[in-house]
Amino acid sequence: MTDNRIEERLLIETRPAEAKGSSLKGRVWEEEKKIWRVTFPAMLSRVTNFGFFVVTQAFIGHVGETQLAAYALIQTIGVRFAFGILLGMSSATETLCGQAFGAKQYHMLGIYLQRSWIVNFVTATIIVPIFIFSTPIFELLQEEDSIADSAGYIALWFIPIIYCFCFSLTIQQFLQSQLKNSIIGWLSSISFALHVLLSWLFVNVLDWGIPGAMSAMIMSSWFVVIGEFVYMFGGWCPRTWKGFTVAAFADLWPVIKLSVSSGVMLCLELWYSAVLVLLAGYMKRASVAISAFSICLNIMLWEFMICLGFLSSAVVRVANELGRGDAKAVKFSVKVILGNSISIGVIFWILCLVFGHQIAHIFTSKKEVIEEVTNLSVLLAFSILLNSIQPIFTGVAIGAGRQTMVAYVNVGCYYAIGVPLGVVLSYLANLQVRGIWIGMIIGVATQTMVLGFITYRTNWDEQVHKSSERLNRWFQRDEEDSTNSSSTSATHK
Repeated sequence: MTDNRIEERLLIETRPAEAKGSSLKGRVWEEEKKIWRVTFPAMLSRVTNFGFFVVTQAFIGHVGETQLAAYALIQTIGVRFAFGILLGMSSATETLCGQAFGAKQYHMLGIYLQRSWIVNFVTATIIVPIFIFSTPIFELLQEEDSIADSAGYIALWFIPIIYCFCFSLTIQQFLQSQLKNSIIGWLSSISFALHVLLSWLFVNVLDWGIPGAMSAMIMSSWFVVIGEFVYMFGGWCPRTWKGFTVAAFADLWPVIKLSVSSGVMLCLELWYSAVLVLLAGYMKRASVAISAFSICLNIMLWEFMICLGFLSSAVVRVANELGRGDAKAVKFSVKVILGNSISIGVIFWILCLVFGHQIAHIFTSKKEVIEEVTNLSVLLAFSILLNSIQPIFTGVAIGAGRQTMVAYVNVGCYYAIGVPLGVVLSYLANLQVRGIWIGMIIGVATQTMVLGFITYRTNWDEQVHKSSERLNRWFQRDEEDSTNSSSTSATHK
């Protein structure tokens, strides 16, 4: 009875989008409100989190050149590696919580969240030795001794932040899935302002140097987590947070498999740009090539933060509607999200084409670097346009729990097509940095077309069935519902 109960309810509650009695304009407006409830706070959170690292880098830059190089080294290699794994594994929480919320299994959201904490905490503990032994690792990579020593020292300060990721990333997915996003936006904004204030106080006023800058970052990062805990435990999630339970330790293996698939999926994407930066280091005039490539990547990354907001809304909307059992609503939501994202992407694409010659002056005054960035500006514009499309299809796949499929697509498009083409065009065709960037664009374009085709060909009725099966398989009966049912039965008797 329990196994069939959810599917029966989904069939009863399913309402085709066309049958809801509202006009197309009204349906689009309603969908827009749902999308932006997720998108805007997610954008704000991504931008401020990225800003944490930028602000810390700026303050450390005033401490010394060696410390700045060491910070950049550990952030680019160590933190990106750890963050990519934990962010990817946390996307499993988006899938499971989103589908459970859509199916009105509200109590399961808290259980899924606790399971993700267990998986992520163990993963973070496995990653921590990389930060403990950063100095010998960088020495092995032939980095200068002074930079390697300083990077190893700074890496130790990042350990509390790595554990912070375990909670902040998963709680954000937990809240997003039930459209409780305003708290995320508020906490992110306040923590960023706090971070700037503490960094100024600790580094400039108290002159604490590296310990001051990193302490400010740790305190600001954990401020968000503590605020989220207060919100959850304080009774603002009464239906989805029922307290800690031993049920979180049951059925961990399916969650681990989905989390690992998610982690691999995102890491392959994040490491793609890192591999290309390494390739740029072997170009003629390597310093100019790396500088120009990094400037363009940073510009693209800022715009990508906005696109990640739409990725989050795609995950939530697809997961919610699959859990609710409405295949037509999934397709309608994807179209509206895609329209929003492409519209914003076109605006940035035009801006990049118009102001391509002036972009580099914001970051550097070196003539050679400015010329190289100008040469890349058209390619940068088309990369930005692709970024407005690709994350949506990735978000749709995550919402449906198809992370493994995306991981395979990423391997094929990025590492079997993009990187080899970049090498051929940059070295053999002598296009230098432009060749690397063209290879990157072709890799992303191929991925976008493949994921777009898969999304277009997806049988969403079948995905609704799979979502229902997953929910039935991992269903844990709510103790409160069980008590109420027992009381009702006793009364009838």
